[in-house]
Amino acid sequence: MAKRSPKAELLSLTEQLVKSKATHRLSVEYAQPASAGCSGGPYDWQEEWHNAGADNPERMIIAANRTGKTRTCGAEVAIHLTGEYPEWWQGRRFSKPTSWIVAAPTNELVRDVCQLELFGPIDAENDKVKVPTGEGWIPKACIGKTSFRQCGIANVFDTVRIKHISGGWSSVSFKSFEQGYVKFQGVSRHGVWLDEEPDDYMIYTEAMTRLIDKQGIMIFSRTPLFGMSDIVTHFLDGGPGIYYKNATWDDSPHLSEDEKARLLLSYPEWQRDARTRGIPMLGEGAVFTISDSELLCDPFEIPAHFRQVCGVDFGISHPAAGVWIAHDPDRDIVYVTDCYKATGETSVYHAEAIKRRGKWIPVSWPHDGLQKDKASGVALMTMYLEHDVNMLHVSARYDDKIGGAQAMEPSVIDILERMRTGRFKVFSNLSEWMEEKRLYHRKDGRIVREKDDLMSATKYAVMMLRYAETKTESMIFGHVETTDDDDYDPLRR
Repeated sequence: MAKRSPKAELLSLTEQLVKSKATHRLSVEYAQPASAGCSGGPYDWQEEWHNAGADNPERMIIAANRTGKTRTCGAEVAIHLTGEYPEWWQGRRFSKPTSWIVAAPTNELVRDVCQLELFGPIDAENDKVKVPTGEGWIPKACIGKTSFRQCGIANVFDTVRIKHISGGWSSVSFKSFEQGYVKFQGVSRHGVWLDEEPDDYMIYTEAMTRLIDKQGIMIFSRTPLFGMSDIVTHFLDGGPGIYYKNATWDDSPHLSEDEKARLLLSYPEWQRDARTRGIPMLGEGAVFTISDSELLCDPFEIPAHFRQVCGVDFGISHPAAGVWIAHDPDRDIVYVTDCYKATGETSVYHAEAIKRRGKWIPVSWPHDGLQKDKASGVALMTMYLEHDVNMLHVSARYDDKIGGAQAMEPSVIDILERMRTGRFKVFSNLSEWMEEKRLYHRKDGRIVREKDDLMSATKYAVMMLRYAETKTESMIFGHVETTDDDDYDPLRR
């Protein structure tokens, strides 16, 4: 065979690289998120979950079946193993090769779910050498030495080495929960991915222990078929560095309406909330027990005679949030028409977000708004006033004469009663609000005050519903000199 010229060799290598790039899932599917117009890119909720890794070493996806939770976790593990971070990535980064544990309930699920997601199926060359095809998240060119576990199930990986972009080698070890927590003891790791939930909480705590030395990350994907388990409760109760994202069928455009209808009918009624909306079977633990379908309505242009008020939660040690409600005085129906939540921003940023949605709309605020900002020594409520936010003259309260901290239960009961009687509706494009509502729960009879920013803002708004105004009333009373910005359209959010 004639030897090819250097130019031909270069062209051949270039063609191979182009072909490899075109079939590389991280390059094709994760180059840009869906929010940037990339077809097949990570959805908004997936992008948010990935980016939350910058500040949260423990993250959970608590999601419906078929929403892409395994795809999402598999992509993150592959990114950390290869070091190929997409440009939009704002989550946790490792500059050097990483070591991971990936685990699922059984050896079959390890092979058929996690292993398949990362590496694709196994090719048996001459029935002797078994190699992954590279059709998963990790391209074949990055896959190094592979060892298999002797567990009575064929083709279950033990450990795989992955070429890191820095030139070194990452590694991933596969385990099953049926091995017990002892098998999770040993060396330090940069990350652990648990797909579905171990029945022994010790597995979770042992896996977390493996991450201490390297300040690693835990990612956990779950369809909550068994209700409020210890691990699900751990995430829903929250705390520093703990983050969860709820995803439903409505957050998954790849599922057709026909497919959803068919699958829904195949599930027992008692499993439907867990399987289609990722809602744990909270039972009496749920605060708002009304189904999503009874609350949601299509967004509409708010009639001029509807009175509006905004409730804000300042976010002293958590995200700041705002919720806008409109009251139909003829039918006594409250509509949640818009919401806003942001972390790590200043009062100027939050004030502008509030004013853009209607500078004339009165804003209800909690008693802690009288606390002074440590840096400036100015009360939070005053800072918003200085930025021309239409703050109500007193903090949120049931009785104008009784200020200070207010009990939350009366406003919860008011909202729940409205929900039950069809007098509380939520615009269907407010997915963040619905996510909080689904997982808003009690523990030992008390409402858990974690990751409830939008729920708190809603309660402050409803608490001061008597101060809601129309735009005309606001202009007549002279509460504001100008109206809202014309460029904001809540129906397009």
